Amino acid sequence: MITTKLSSKGQIVIPKEIRDELHWEAGTELTLVATGSGVSLKAISAKTGRNLGDLIGLLKHEGVAITIEELCKPVDVRADWEQSEQRNK
Repeated sequence: MITTKLSSKGQIVIPKEIRDELHWEAGTELTLVATGSGVSLKAISAKTGRNLGDLIGLLKHEGVAITIEELCKPVDVRADWEQSEQRNK
């Protein structure tokens, strides 16, 4: 078991062996959650720098444009499955 002390400024040092094991480097952002017995620390996932706008054009569709109404129509999976089975025979 490793121990550390709370400083007069409310800071703690996470020992190097634990930081290395968790791959936490300087600048790693952590969330703190109070628990019944203390505090739980968890690293915040690093952002990839991408946003939804980066995905525009990622999937290509060639052919006639599909309307919003067509996209929102309920799908009868059973009918699609049966048509697919008939084509494969």
